[in-house]
Parts: sequence; structure tokens; C-alpha cells
Amino acid sequence: MPAVVVLGAQWGDEGKGKATDQLGSRVDYVVKFNGGNNAGHTVVIDGEKYALHLLPSGILSPGVTPVIGNGVVIDLEVLFRELDALIARGVDVSRLLVSANAHVIAPYHRTIDRVTERFLGKRKIGTTGRGIGPAYADKISRVGIRVQDLFDEHILTQKVEGALDQKNHLLVKVFNRRAMTVEETVEELLANAERLRPMVVDAALVLNEALDAGKNVLFEAGQATMLDVDHGTYPFVTSSSATAGGACTGSGVGPTRIDRVVGVIKAYTTRVGEGPFPTELLDDSGEWLRQRGGEFGTTTGRPRRCGWYDAVVARYSSRVNGLTDLVLTKLDTLTGLATIPVCVAYEVDGVRHAEMPYDQSQFHHAVPVYEEFEGWQEDISGARRFEDLPPAAQRYVLALEEISGTRISAIGVGPGREATISRFDLLD
Repeated sequence: MPAVVVLGAQWGDEGKGKATDQLGSRVDYVVKFNGGNNAGHTVVIDGEKYALHLLPSGILSPGVTPVIGNGVVIDLEVLFRELDALIARGVDVSRLLVSANAHVIAPYHRTIDRVTERFLGKRKIGTTGRGIGPAYADKISRVGIRVQDLFDEHILTQKVEGALDQKNHLLVKVFNRRAMTVEETVEELLANAERLRPMVVDAALVLNEALDAGKNVLFEAGQATMLDVDHGTYPFVTSSSATAGGACTGSGVGPTRIDRVVGVIKAYTTRVGEGPFPTELLDDSGEWLRQRGGEFGTTTGRPRRCGWYDAVVARYSSRVNGLTDLVLTKLDTLTGLATIPVCVAYEVDGVRHAEMPYDQSQFHHAVPVYEEFEGWQEDISGARRFEDLPPAAQRYVLALEEISGTRISAIGVGPGREATISRFDLLD
């Protein structure tokens, strides 16, 4: 019985929610191990669209136990707003578990995130302003607030006092903002504590015992490989570990227990926020992809930057994650193109690079080297077997598989749960 990691192999928004949802109906636990409400998954079930931000996608699968791991930072107000929205639509959320070691986003984290981003001006990172980065910074600085702290008001108050002693100087003297009081901060944090209490567990113990009992556990990443704080396009990254290693540190399950690592990758490429993006299209082709693919952020609504498939990124993602499989999404978006360019290498100052340059400056100046593939005109949204795809679409998929260095086990041909071609069983 496997433990499977599902993660983004590009800059996010690859369709991880759909992939996780499909696998989630066949597993016992789905664990979100990193990030916060700065990323979103859209899942379509029987024509109904569900936009999830903080919750694991497995919450939509009956019988699955969704878990928010210790690697996540939690905005409690957002958590319960999202739960209430699902309850109103008839979704059973009673099985949700939350790690006692997960960190909590405090009001001052959101404020500092927003004012810092404005202060950076042209050097801004492109954050969502939801307090994610400052919460992770406090975690690493050992001044963070954890879920378990909410159940001891004395300890919570001490921690908030210590945090505001420093942060109010920053808010008032640097950013010219109003100082925040200990009392109002503690009050906001405690507002949902009692509702949260029944969900809180030792998640690492629960998950390891589940694996010992032969249960299937799926680990779901927020964000994506190229936004990983260590392996992404730093500093234009998120503040957590979105690669496969993060599944272990963010859940308390050791690496020897992971059986399969699945990367989700689009048939083209998108990213949001600032930072380098070699295949970005700033012309009509980019706008065509954006409109055809509905490339607007689930969480923010921001238009996504669009470009052609980048095999250099795919190979890099396969390497740093140890990918065993790829799930290729949104193949249907490319229908109607006469030819489809694919980036197979970069050129930097006249030198060809088949692999990712380690130097960020080189990556920033990388010029994509394209290979053209024949397109197709047929509607492929009804295809359910690989053989149902037009020959040109089959050749495109097989070419991506070869140049990406990882087998493509599933192909998305539409937004619905059922609109998927399965080539290999991800849980076999």
C-alpha cells in the first residue's frame, strides 16, 4: 500500500487539485504538508466547481481523512470560512485533522506582508499579502505561534507580547503604521480556538500508524517546484518547501516510507508574481493561452503569465524531486494550433544549456531554444484512452515524455474529474 507525493513540477497552477482529487478517492489520508492560503486548487466534480485554498483536496472525497500537516501555516479565519462554505454545499468536513505543530498566521503577519511588499516597489516579490512569508520567518526565527499554543492563553499572550515588542517598532518607525495591541491580537487568535480543538492531533503519529496499518496516504504540495524556497527561482519563491523533501519535514513521515512521487505539469507553462520565466509569451500567443486555458489565479484572480512547455524545467523538477511519474494537464487547451513550440534547451550569451543554469543571473537571461511539433484540430475533451487522441497529440505527449525524462502516466483533457486518460496506475 503506497505513500504517494503529488506536487507541482513548474511554477504552480498545474492542476494538482484535480490530480489529488482523482487519487484521493482511492486513498485513506490526504495530507497538505506546506504553504498556506496563498495558493489555490480548483476541482470540478459533476460540473460543480470547488476552489480550495487552505484545505487538502481530499476533503471532497467521502471516507478520506484530510490532514493539515505541521509544515503548513494556518490563517484560522480563512480555515473556518472555507470549511463553512463547503458545509453549506453539503460537503462532510468532520474528518479534518490539524497538526498541533502547525504554525498560525497572526494579524501582524498579514500587515507586515502587505506593507513590506509595497515598500519594495520595483523589487517586489509578488506575494499574495496573506502573511505567509512573515509567518514562516517567525517559525525559523523561533518566535512563531503554533496551533497548540492556542490552548494555553498564558503562553499565547507571552508569545504575542514578545513578537509585538519587535514588530511594533517596525510598523511604527519604518512603515508609519499603527501599533498593534497584545489584547486585540490574542482575542483574534482565540476566536476560533475552541472550534479548532477537536481537530488537533499529533499528525506525525496518526500518519505513521496509518502506514503501519497498510493504509494509503497521499501527500499534497502547495505551490510548486520552481517556487520552492531552496530549489526555486529565489528570491521569487514561496517561503516553504514545495518539493518532495517537504512532504517528509512537513508531515513527520520519513523518506523511506514514500513509494511514489508524482509531478503535475501543464502541456504549456504558467507562473504568477515576479521573477524570471524563459518561455514567457508577451504577444498574442500568450494571451491566446491565457484565455483558452482560463489562466487566472484561483486565490487572487490575477492573470497568469503564459508560455510554451519548458523541458529544461521538467528535467530539473524530475531530478530534484526524484519523480517517478508525470501527470500532464490541459492538453486540450492546445487544440487548434498548427504547430506547438517546446523549449528543449536555453541559450545564454551564446552558450547552449541543456540543464538548468545554477546561476540565477544566467537563468534570468536565458533564451529558449525551441523545437516545433505538429498540432491538431480535433476536439480531444472526450478522449478516455491514449489511442483516442489524434496522432499528432499522441506524438506530442510521447515527445514531452522523452525530453522530460519521466513517464507520463495520466493526461488531462478537460477540467472535470472524469476528463483524464490513464496510461499507468499511479497507485500500483
